[in-house]
Amino acid sequence: MEFFENLGDRIYDKGKSVAGKAKVMSEVAGLKSRISTEEDVIKKNYMEIGRLYYEQCGSAPDAAFAQQCRAINEAKDEIAKLEEKIKTLKDE
Repeated sequence: MEFFENLGDRIYDKGKSVAGKAKVMSEVAGLKSRISTEEDVIKKNYMEIGRLYYEQCGSAPDAAFAQQCRAINEAKDEIAKLEEKIKTLKDE
């Protein structure tokens, strides 16, 4: 009989341990989700800072940003060319 009582106690203790670990894992997952959300906020704001900088200083950027502004300008020019090709193809 003592064997079954000990077995019951062990099962109960293990169940509590598993439940405790599951709770911790759930809390960790929630915190990781919140971290991801905050990282998205940072990324969005970094992008907004870059967009605002380009709008305000893109025509005469600081040397540290000249390469990126030049790449944006070249990409915009290429987009305009591709859109013109699309328009030409649709008009034919």
